[in-house]
Amino acid sequence: MPRLPLVSLSEFPPGLRAVTERGRSSGMLSTTVPVQVWAHRPEVATAWLQALEQLHVHGLLGMRLRELVRLKIASITNCGACRLARKSDTVSEADLAELACLPHDSERFSPPERAALHYATLFAGDYAAIDDAFYGELARWFSVPEIVELNMFCALMLAGGRMTYVQQAYEEASTT
Repeated sequence: MPRLPLVSLSEFPPGLRAVTERGRSSGMLSTTVPVQVWAHRPEVATAWLQALEQLHVHGLLGMRLRELVRLKIASITNCGACRLARKSDTVSEADLAELACLPHDSERFSPPERAALHYATLFAGDYAAIDDAFYGELARWFSVPEIVELNMFCALMLAGGRMTYVQQAYEEASTT
């Protein structure tokens, strides 16, 4: 049960309601429960969701790569809602089994996926280990705008997973 009261979807201001509906339609949001907590600060919640939407709908990184990174970070943040949600069918059960074991270097993943998963693992757990050489490795597989997007995506996933976990915003609530 969430630790903070949920705001009913019917009480959302129009901007937050619209971005939430788009998020549900696009698959960006698998549940509204975290948003119903964030809705106590609707302007900030709207901005957060708009940033996620930009990456989800207009991102440079492929859907599979984003989903792998999201699930890797979810395994680190222990966010139940994030671990259970599936945003893309491009990630198989076999992929998930590899992610659960935490090997970012599995041959199951392409070289760019391995680099991104290693980056996400360090970003969420040992960020001081990310150095110039690591950025050089990322540059082998990604353009500068893609690296910037990977940074932003990891930051949003890490913060969102931690927020959802500490708020215990997991259970499906009434969406009236």
